[in-house]
Amino acid sequence: MSRYRIAGHGRVDHSAQVEFTFDGRSYTGLRGDTVASALLANGVHLMGRSFKYHRPRGPVAAGSEEPNALIGTRRDSGRSEPNTRATMQEIWPGLEANSQNKFPSLKFDIGAVNDRAYMLFSAGFYYKTFMWPRSFWDKVYEPFIRSAAGLGVSPSEADPDRYASRYLHCDVLIVGAGPAGLAAARAAAVDGLRVVVVDENAEAGGALLSEPQAEIAGKPAWDWLADELAALQAQGVRIMTRTTAIGYYHQNMIGLCQKLTDHLDHLPEGAPRERMWRVRARQVVLAQGALEKPLVFDGNDRPGVMLAGSAQTYLNRYGVLVGRNPVVLTSHDSAWYAAFDLQDAGAQIGAIVDTRATPREDLLNEARARGIRVLSGHTATASSGRLRVTALRVSPVRNGKVGAGQKLPCDAVLMSGGWTPSLHLFSHTKGKLAWDDERTTFLPSETPEDCVIAGAGRGLWGIGAALKDGAEKGREVAALLGRTGGEVELRVERDRIGQGVSHTELPSDRSPGRARAFVDYQNDVTAKDLRLAVREGMRSIEHVKRYTTNGMATDQGKMSNINGLNIASDALGKRQPEVGLTTFRPPYTPTSFGAFAGYHKGATFELTRKTPIDSWAEASGAVFEPVSLWRRAWYFPQAGEDIHQAVARECRATRASVGIFDASTLGKIEVAGPDAVEFMNRMYTNPWTKLAPGRCRYGLLLGEDGFIRDDGVIGRLSDDLFHVTTTTGGAARVLNMMEDYLQTEWPDLEVWLTSTTEQWATVALNGPNARKLLEPLVEGQDMSDAAFPHMSVAECRVAGLPARLFRLSFTGELGFEINVPARHGLKLWEALMEAGRAHDICPYGTETMHVLRAEKGYIIVGQDTDGTVTPNDAGLNWAIGKKKPDFVGKRSLSRPDIVAPNRKQLVGLLTEDGSRLEEGAQIVLDPAQSLPMKMVGHVTSSYDSVALGHPIAMALIEGGHQRMGETVHIPMPDGTRRARITSTQFYDPEGERLKV
Repeated sequence: MSRYRIAGHGRVDHSAQVEFTFDGRSYTGLRGDTVASALLANGVHLMGRSFKYHRPRGPVAAGSEEPNALIGTRRDSGRSEPNTRATMQEIWPGLEANSQNKFPSLKFDIGAVNDRAYMLFSAGFYYKTFMWPRSFWDKVYEPFIRSAAGLGVSPSEADPDRYASRYLHCDVLIVGAGPAGLAAARAAAVDGLRVVVVDENAEAGGALLSEPQAEIAGKPAWDWLADELAALQAQGVRIMTRTTAIGYYHQNMIGLCQKLTDHLDHLPEGAPRERMWRVRARQVVLAQGALEKPLVFDGNDRPGVMLAGSAQTYLNRYGVLVGRNPVVLTSHDSAWYAAFDLQDAGAQIGAIVDTRATPREDLLNEARARGIRVLSGHTATASSGRLRVTALRVSPVRNGKVGAGQKLPCDAVLMSGGWTPSLHLFSHTKGKLAWDDERTTFLPSETPEDCVIAGAGRGLWGIGAALKDGAEKGREVAALLGRTGGEVELRVERDRIGQGVSHTELPSDRSPGRARAFVDYQNDVTAKDLRLAVREGMRSIEHVKRYTTNGMATDQGKMSNINGLNIASDALGKRQPEVGLTTFRPPYTPTSFGAFAGYHKGATFELTRKTPIDSWAEASGAVFEPVSLWRRAWYFPQAGEDIHQAVARECRATRASVGIFDASTLGKIEVAGPDAVEFMNRMYTNPWTKLAPGRCRYGLLLGEDGFIRDDGVIGRLSDDLFHVTTTTGGAARVLNMMEDYLQTEWPDLEVWLTSTTEQWATVALNGPNARKLLEPLVEGQDMSDAAFPHMSVAECRVAGLPARLFRLSFTGELGFEINVPARHGLKLWEALMEAGRAHDICPYGTETMHVLRAEKGYIIVGQDTDGTVTPNDAGLNWAIGKKKPDFVGKRSLSRPDIVAPNRKQLVGLLTEDGSRLEEGAQIVLDPAQSLPMKMVGHVTSSYDSVALGHPIAMALIEGGHQRMGETVHIPMPDGTRRARITSTQFYDPEGERLKV
C-alpha cells in the first residue's frame, strides 16, 4: 500500500487492484480510480508540461475543469486519444497512459528553454514577432508555428470504434446529480412525469461524494445517497452517469455525450464507444454546482499546488492523500474543512494561511484542537521546487504592506480563492448574467429557454441550501407542467457552509514584472500578461482574451475566466459588469469527433442517395461518381475500355441513334395555387403569364445580386400548377429560396411549394431515333412533331405507367424526359432498354452528358458559373423578360459594375494545336508579360468532342463577347497553349437536330 493511499478510505474498491502504465512505467491503482488519483496515490504529481513555457505541471483539480493533467490514452493500435483529462479517465487493466508536450522525456524537456526566456514571450508576442521580415513567413514562421501547435499527438490509424446517436424526449431534464439535482428529481418525479438526471462523473452524488461527514434525514451522507438513488429509480427516474451535457440549444434541446466503454476492461462485441443524445425537454433544471477558483500568486502552477476542494475529493472519494505535509492557502472558509479532513486522515498540515485578517472563530477553534498552525492576514509570494513543490513563501500583510517572508516546507499547497457558479450551459441559452458584488461573481439571471437553475449554480453554498433549493426548483417545474411537486426531507446536520473574499493577484513584495502568477495554466497566461494587454490598448474582455489566449484552452476558461476578468477590470479601473464576461460556447468539455459523427463513418460517413435505377447501373458495370449527395453513373465501360474510350462510344451512339440517361437526380418542385403564375413571374427572369398549359420554358433564377443561382426547364401542367426542375445540387437551395420569399416577402400570395425530387424517377432519351423508340410505348398523347413539338409537356402513360412526359433536350438531339413515380423507375428503364434494342440503344453516364451539352453550348450552373456570372455574362439575355415589371435580382442587373464591358463573360475556346485544355487553367492575353502575369479568365469546361473531331472548351474571359476570333494563351504544366475565342455553340448552332 502506498504511503499516500489511506486504507479503507474513499469509495474505491480496496480489494481490486488495477495495473496500468504511465509513460511506460507500471503503476497499481484501485478499481474506481482515475489516472490522476492512482498516480497521486503513488506519489506522482508531475503529469504534463504547459503549452508555451513547457513548465512542469500536475493536476490542479479533480474533475472536468482540469487544465494541466492532459494525457494520451491507448487501448490498442487503433484506439488512442490525445488530451484526455487524467482526472476523468478511469483506469482499467492494461491502460496505457502517456504524458504530452515534452521531448525527450517528461522530467527532462528541452522545450523548457522557453521558460528560461519567458520575458521574450509576453502577451501578444506572436502578433509582434511574426510580422517581419515578411519573407520569413513561408519558410520560418509558419513551419515553426505548425510544429509547435497542439499538445497531444493526433491518432494516425483508422478508428475501429463505433459511435451511436439517439433522440430522447422527457418532461424534465436535470443536469447534475449532486444534492440540488437529486432533490429536484425527487420533487419533480410525480404523476408520471418523465424525469432524466445526467452527470458527467462515473457515479451520481456530486459534492456528497466528497462530504461523507454530513448527515441527511438522520443518515450518513453516503447512506442517504444510496437510498435516494434507489428511490428515484423506483419512481422511474432515469439516471445517466458518465454523460456530459455538452450544449444547450434552442427550444430546450440539449446535447449529451455518454461514454459507454472507456472505463471497461474488455470491449463488448459491437458496443459503441460513445453515444450522442439529442434531448428535447419540456423543462430543464441546471444543477451543475460551482467551480473552485485558484489563487493567483508567483509559482502557483508547480506540481503539488492544487485546489483545496480537489484535495478533499481525492481523499474522501478515492482515499488518496495528495501530500503528507501540505500547506493550505485560502481566502475562503471551504479550504479549512479540507485541511481538517486531511489532518484527520493522517496528514500533517504545515499551516493554514488565510489572507483574511480575522477568520471565523469556530474554524480557528477546530484548527487549534488539531494542532494546526494558523497564519491569518498573510499572503503567498512564491513557491519553491522543480518537479514538485517543496516550500511556500508567505508574508504578513499589514495596512496594505507586505512584511518579511518565511518559507513553509511542504509537499503540497492546497489553495482556494472561493467558488464560481458553473454558468457555461446557462450561457449557451443566451441567458443574461447579473453581477453579485457580495460573492464577486456573475450569477444567472434571465433566459429565453424553459430553464431554472438550482443550488451552487446560482450562488448557494452548503448541502442544506442545495437540497432546499433543488426541491423548490423541482416543485416549480412540476407546477409549470401542471403537477404538484413532491416533498423532500431537508434536515441536514454537520453541514459545511462558508464565505470568503476575492482577490485579483495576491499581494507580493516582489516585482510584478518578474512574477510568474498564472491565471490560465494550460496557455501559460499570467496576471502580468493580462495587465500588459490592457496597457497595449485592449479594452474589451474579448480582445484581452484573444490577445493573451486566456480562457482559450480546452477547459474553456472554467478556472481562468473569473480571475482573468477581475484582473482586467482592475487594470481598466472599471467594475466587472462594465467589462463583461467572455462567451462560453459548446461543447462544455472537449468531445470526440466520433461522437458528433455517430453512425456516419466509412461507407456511411456521408449520406449517399441512390436513384431507383442505381441497381441496374451497378449490375451493368457502371463506374459511379458523387454528385451533390447522389451517387450517379459516370460512364458504362465495356471490356477493355477506359473512361475516354467509353465516353467516346457513348457520345457516338447517342448522336447516331439513341442514348438513355438516368436523370432522376434533377431537383423537382411543384408550384401550385391560384397565384402560382404570379409567383413564377416574380422568382424567375422569364415571363410565365402567356405560357400555355402543356408547354415548357427554360427558367433562369437569380439572386438579389443579379448573379445566376440556378436554372432548369419548367413545365406548366395547368393554369395553377408548374413542374419546376432544378440542378441536382441546387434542389434544396432553390426550394429554401422560394420558401423564404413566399413567407417573408410575399405572404399574400396563395401558393404552395412541394419538393417532389424523390417522388419522380426521370429517364432521358436523346438521339435521332428517340421518337421511334418511345412512340409505341406512349398512351394518351400524339407523339408527332406537330402535336408534341419541342418544349412540350403532357400527362400520359408510358410503358403502361402514369407519366409526365417532357419533350426537351440537354444534348442538342431530339430528346424526351419521362417522369414516372419513383417506385416504377426501374420498370420504365428496363422497358425502354428492351424496346431500344432494335435501335442499338446505349446507356450513358454523366461524363457523356457533360460532353454532349458542352458541344451544344449549354451551361452547368456551378461549373460554368462561379457565383459572379450574370445572364448577360453567360449569353442568356434572351431569357430575361423585357416587359416584366420586376423579378428577383432585376434591380441589380442595372448596377454599373454589372453592365461594365470588361466583365468576365462565357465564350468558347478552340486550341490551335488541337490539344485539350485543363479545367481551371488560367488565361492570359500576353504570355511574355512580366511577372506577376495578369490573368483575364479561366477554363470552366473542357472535353474531347467525338462529333467535332477535336477538343472544345468553355471559359470565362474579361470582355469575352467582344473578343470573338482573338487568340488567348493558356499556361499549362507542359507548355503554353494558344486558343481562339469562339461561340459556345460548337455543334448544330441552328438547332436543326432538335426538330427532327
